[in-house]
Amino acid sequence: MNETMLQRLDRYARSLVPFSMTVVLVLLTMVPMPIPSYALIVPMLSMISVYYWVIHRPGLLPPAAVFVIGLIQDLLSGAPLGVYPVVLLLVYGVAYSQRRFFFAKSFLIVWWGFLLISFVAVLVNWALHSLLLGALISSPAAVFQFLVTVALYPPVSWVLRRLQQVVPRPAEILVANVPGP
Repeated sequence: MNETMLQRLDRYARSLVPFSMTVVLVLLTMVPMPIPSYALIVPMLSMISVYYWVIHRPGLLPPAAVFVIGLIQDLLSGAPLGVYPVVLLLVYGVAYSQRRFFFAKSFLIVWWGFLLISFVAVLVNWALHSLLLGALISSPAAVFQFLVTVALYPPVSWVLRRLQQVVPRPAEILVANVPGP
């Protein structure tokens, strides 16, 4: 049952997959696109990742990590500090509270749940940005951001599902450490 240093390092690195993949998605949203007003309609890929990991493996993406991801997104995007942590923690809290309902359900049910939660999250994001910037942000831009984010959920969740296979479950870790006959 003794783990070697390399096995512990491997297990630790695998447990960082949700956090690091979410940060990669944040960085991906920061890539400039030749689209007019792209900053207003950029999809919230980090929200997709937070929702996915909370439903499937909540222990690997704790609220503190979600808060840090939100701060990273605020700092990189130039948004008022605190907006994305609030939005991502809102998604985390609602998804976590409904996890029993969504876990092991069909993809359409999980996607429908994401649609509902992301609608509220984009609305909160729009309201907080408008309030903190002191001017109303274009509501059609928020609607388009919501639609693009919901449309990107299937391909992003497909990638996350493939990555989830890399991360061992706690039972798999215990079985892997039991010496053979």
